[in-house]
Amino acid sequence: MTKLARYLKPFALTVLLSFALLFGQAMADLNLPNIMSEIVNVGIQQSGIQDAAPEAISAKGLTFMETFMTAEQKTDIEKNVTLVSASATGAEHDSYAARYPLLKTEDIYVRADVDSATADRLGKTFGETAWTFINTMKTVSKQSGQSSNTLSAGNTDISQEDFEKLYAMQPMLQKLPSSVFEQARSDAAKNPDTMLIQSGTAMTKSFYKELGMDLGRIQTNFILNKGFWMLLIALAGGAAAVLVGFFSSRISAGVARNLRRDIFAKVESFSNREFDQYSTASLITRTTNDVTQVQLVLTMGVRMICYAPILGIGGIIMALSKSFSMGWVIVLACVLLSGLILVVFTVAMPKFKVVQKLIDRLNLVARENLNGLMVIRAFGTQKFEEDRFDKSNQDLTRTTLFVSRVIAFMMPTMMLIMNGISLLIVWVGAHQIASSSMQVGDMIAFMQYAMQIIMSFLMISMMFIMIPRASVSAGRIAEVLATEPSIDDPKQEEKFRSDKTGYVEFKNVSFRYHGADEDVLNHISFTAKPGQTTAFIGSTGSGKSTLINLIPRFYDATEGEVLVNGRNVKNVSQKELRDQIGYVPQKGVLLSGTIASNLRYGDKDATEEDIKTAAAVAQATEFIDAKPEGYASEISQAGSNVSGGQKQRLSIARALVKKPAIYIFDDSFSALDFKTDATLRHALKQHTGGSTVLIVAQRVSTIMGAEQIIVLDEGKIVGIGTHAELLQNCPTYYEIASSQLSKEELA
Repeated sequence: MTKLARYLKPFALTVLLSFALLFGQAMADLNLPNIMSEIVNVGIQQSGIQDAAPEAISAKGLTFMETFMTAEQKTDIEKNVTLVSASATGAEHDSYAARYPLLKTEDIYVRADVDSATADRLGKTFGETAWTFINTMKTVSKQSGQSSNTLSAGNTDISQEDFEKLYAMQPMLQKLPSSVFEQARSDAAKNPDTMLIQSGTAMTKSFYKELGMDLGRIQTNFILNKGFWMLLIALAGGAAAVLVGFFSSRISAGVARNLRRDIFAKVESFSNREFDQYSTASLITRTTNDVTQVQLVLTMGVRMICYAPILGIGGIIMALSKSFSMGWVIVLACVLLSGLILVVFTVAMPKFKVVQKLIDRLNLVARENLNGLMVIRAFGTQKFEEDRFDKSNQDLTRTTLFVSRVIAFMMPTMMLIMNGISLLIVWVGAHQIASSSMQVGDMIAFMQYAMQIIMSFLMISMMFIMIPRASVSAGRIAEVLATEPSIDDPKQEEKFRSDKTGYVEFKNVSFRYHGADEDVLNHISFTAKPGQTTAFIGSTGSGKSTLINLIPRFYDATEGEVLVNGRNVKNVSQKELRDQIGYVPQKGVLLSGTIASNLRYGDKDATEEDIKTAAAVAQATEFIDAKPEGYASEISQAGSNVSGGQKQRLSIARALVKKPAIYIFDDSFSALDFKTDATLRHALKQHTGGSTVLIVAQRVSTIMGAEQIIVLDEGKIVGIGTHAELLQNCPTYYEIASSQLSKEELA
């Protein structure tokens, strides 16, 4: 994947923006359980009372609580409260009276605005004081032998206690030995902070009741406020998720577009040597399926690669903040999930490489069947081809099913781990709640954080599955992109010589295919001049087409020089070289479109007159005019709706429209009947005029009129001359001619 990282560069800003949004989404998701925990702990269990230290307390209440405080605690409390007298007047007093109705008849103390650290300290003081009170009352109850449901009898529920009865007990409490308070205070300090806060809050709730405050309103306002923030955060997280999905789709689609563009451009620059290296089916797979795999992993990866680690690490931190003692549950979940991911990765990874190769094979078999359908039917081998396709299909299916089953096994295992961890958290958390070392809301939040951690591992596991396959595809794409064409333009291009226009010269040229042991052309030398026809003939495999392919640089000569217009073809740009040549391949190739668009492929600016003239010379006018739409008639893919002879004539007409200096006809008359062949050659001779014409042919009758005939045998020139000269001095040519012509024609 790193080999293709440069394709993300144009989208760097979008990627960074996506990561920022993902961070925001993760923060939103991590904060939701925390707010929910506050709703349960504070909003429901504490009736919306957030601080253990009351914001206001009756004068009698503070005096009662100070009975159980140390001197330092009394000083700290008194420093942070202000006495408000019931007999006072003014707007501030009226405001307090509206909020605390008890002020109308009794003095109260109002807590000053303090920072969070001071509020926490005061809350802990009230919590310890509440438990000192509880422990003292237990001692008194035990010493007096009382047994009832009141707090004074040892009950620890202080939220419903009647404070008037407690105030009445204050004179008795003040007579207790200091050792009783010290022991009660020492026992209170042993309680965990959560228990102290809960008890302090319960005491505060009782004081608020005494003040006449509307506890229902406090609870409702707290829950509505937290609910509003939850909704706001959820909407922000949802908006971030939508935007990230949009951006990731744009990034992946843009990268896929650029990859396909570059692969296509690279393949277009390939010479025949590179096409020998890569099969057509493989190049199609790399341009389509492999790019799709990379696009898919980018679409998911942009969202998961950044989001999953933030969610996982953040979830661990937040979960431990709720209950550090239950951290071992998170460790257990991480170990189980890591082991599962490792097993899946080890088993599935090798199969991904196999899958892509099997797709190549399936495409190859399918393409061969479609291209060779007529041959297959002619030989009655449909069953054989069906079996061949079925084998490739079954191989791919089996491998894909294996990978799919491994992935399918992972999902229920993940769910089993997730549900098992949930049950474990509830079981352990219930015991901690029973011992007052954990609150219900914290346990629920801990469970949600555990689920988020597991979900992050699930996302990471999905990436571990997708990335290896995409990595294989990326490697295959990078292999094509890294392939340097064996034929490239020179750094310093030369210009053609104007005095040598149309000249084609071979100077001691030899050629060997890549990886071959022997040359297929040996020391070829000749000159083809403008206004003349140079023909090449020889037995099958003698090197005729190979020789012709050296002129437009489809291959490069291994030794010697090939000159066009007085310049070595290696020293000029391929575009300028091929602009000089009108090439008609051995197998006529037409493109989907109309007849006119195919003929204009040689010159997009060609006039209608140019097209008709070229068609007339190529003897194509008759069958074109016979079609209802004429030159606007559609040509199907690869020209499958025209005959072989018609395809050849259209290919010849396409080259004629270009009006080049050099024409190359690579056995381009083989599908024509003798009459059409003779008529076409006669018209071609008149039309090409001063151009250089190179013809590769199997039929002697096609080249009899050529000014220069070159006879090839096993890659060597065994004869050069006219038809008459070669009959006299070239046995190879005479043997070919005698096999095709009558004795009268040979005479």
